[in-house]
Amino acid sequence: MAPSPTRDVPMPHKPAACYPPLNTPKPIAADAWIVDGPIIRFGMPWPKLPFPTRMTLLRLGDGNLFVHSPTPLTDGLREEIAALGTPRWIIGPNRIHYWWIPEWKTAFPDAGVWLAPRIREQAGARIDFEAHALDSESGYPWDGAISTLPVAGDFMTEVEFFHHPSRTLVLTDFIENFEAGKLGSWWMRWLTRLGGVQDPHGSMPRDMRRTFARQRPQLKAAVERMLAWEPDRIVLAHGRWYERDGAAELRRAFGWLLV
Repeated sequence: MAPSPTRDVPMPHKPAACYPPLNTPKPIAADAWIVDGPIIRFGMPWPKLPFPTRMTLLRLGDGNLFVHSPTPLTDGLREEIAALGTPRWIIGPNRIHYWWIPEWKTAFPDAGVWLAPRIREQAGARIDFEAHALDSESGYPWDGAISTLPVAGDFMTEVEFFHHPSRTLVLTDFIENFEAGKLGSWWMRWLTRLGGVQDPHGSMPRDMRRTFARQRPQLKAAVERMLAWEPDRIVLAHGRWYERDGAAELRRAFGWLLV
């Protein structure tokens, strides 16, 4: 289900609850990697669900790295990053995906930070440095290799990205896909099923859908544009991502909207 805007809290994790190995780049296509991070507990004061976290790294032809929804920057990860390229753009794709951006900015001061609307409002003093706004579909230094698509709702704007060379669609919370076997209790399995975010039927969380009720035509147009990109794969921030049949999975996940 969609996390509330309360603070995310890293927690100890069991191997079954996440996607090891953690904190290391895993290649998924040419010039594209994911990094699975720690579990956080996130949501209302109760209950808080365990959310596996995931970062996406995309490399452009000049060796610059596009860092989407960064996870914790461990020493080992920093060394591996150096072998891939230079972090040039650090991305906060929606108002609740910003927590580790400050440590990345400290580690890579020459990198530009790009934030979705309302992150500054959400993050407060954690974002005390200059940052750019992700509020248009073009005019970014990664244009050409990566398309940018802001999708605005009442609660938040989520900015989606499509890496053309690898045909990879990068989402954040627009689809969540929790595997029942990786959840710790029956009530977590029940909540994710009720919320429409349990694998293999991952989708936009039902509570998030309500926040787009007034923007349903715009949301549908955005999904149709993503379908027109014909993605081969879809990376998600939470749960099992789609390694193949990306366009078919996108159409299935938004079947409730595309009727």
